[in-house]
Amino acid sequence: MGMALFSVLAFLCGEASALRVGVTPARLISLRITVSPMCSVAVFGASGGTGSEAVLQALERGEEVTCLVRDRNKLVAPRTAAGFTAGAPLLPAAGSEKLTVTQGSVTARGDVDAVFAGKDVTGVVVALGGKTSDVGPTMLQDGTANIVSACKQYGVKRISIVTTIGAGDSMDQAPWAFRLLMMTVMSSIMADKNAQESVITTAGADLEYCIVRPGGLKSEPPTGIVTAGNDQDAGAITRADVAAFCLDAVLEPDFQFLGQAVSISSNMGSGFQSVLADKTKSRMAAKK
Repeated sequence: MGMALFSVLAFLCGEASALRVGVTPARLISLRITVSPMCSVAVFGASGGTGSEAVLQALERGEEVTCLVRDRNKLVAPRTAAGFTAGAPLLPAAGSEKLTVTQGSVTARGDVDAVFAGKDVTGVVVALGGKTSDVGPTMLQDGTANIVSACKQYGVKRISIVTTIGAGDSMDQAPWAFRLLMMTVMSSIMADKNAQESVITTAGADLEYCIVRPGGLKSEPPTGIVTAGNDQDAGAITRADVAAFCLDAVLEPDFQFLGQAVSISSNMGSGFQSVLADKTKSRMAAKK
């Protein structure tokens, strides 16, 4: 409920440089999917809005994906792409090794290890979520600690972690209404998100990490436009664009925000440059 209110109140940020990108035809996207994967991406929180987008987009990029979900039946395609139909199960095709789905809990170290074992994982996207009443008050920090430990055990350096605007030192970047929510009805989840970020900056400090703090989340098609910075005000952004940014963070060799916590949003006005990689921007089609 808090994020829905924030989405209504969120304003688009205004400091970033400028460029718009065209749309990749569907036939070109399908060609990309057939390319032999160069990387293997692990996604945690894969059945959520951002996590399922990360799975789908990684498959669109031609990468292998291994993911963890609490309930396999809740892993569905957020939109029609990469051979999947919106709302249909996002499960491995018969004979396909591109997608591996593990059912379990991120707070169980053995379940986390199962996502990495034998998969040659090269990058990790952490998009954990859920109601505190369902997942517990420390799921984010405990689960992230397990993921960080597994990264070190399996030699994985790249990791992106989705938290929220208002976490850590970004409280002043959130609109006042959202600050009020964070201090009241969202105080428990914010405490867990802050502790989650601390896990990354302490135990995970030697990893090539990016803490991703989106503004108000929207369930709409990707725009391909993401603005980012560690001092910009919060703005609304689609979950698809958050996922694209997180994948760039773990797949692009020269990703510019490693070792940082950055606020991200979308802005469709003229005069704004997307920080997504060029090939990411050209791949993402904004469906009207």
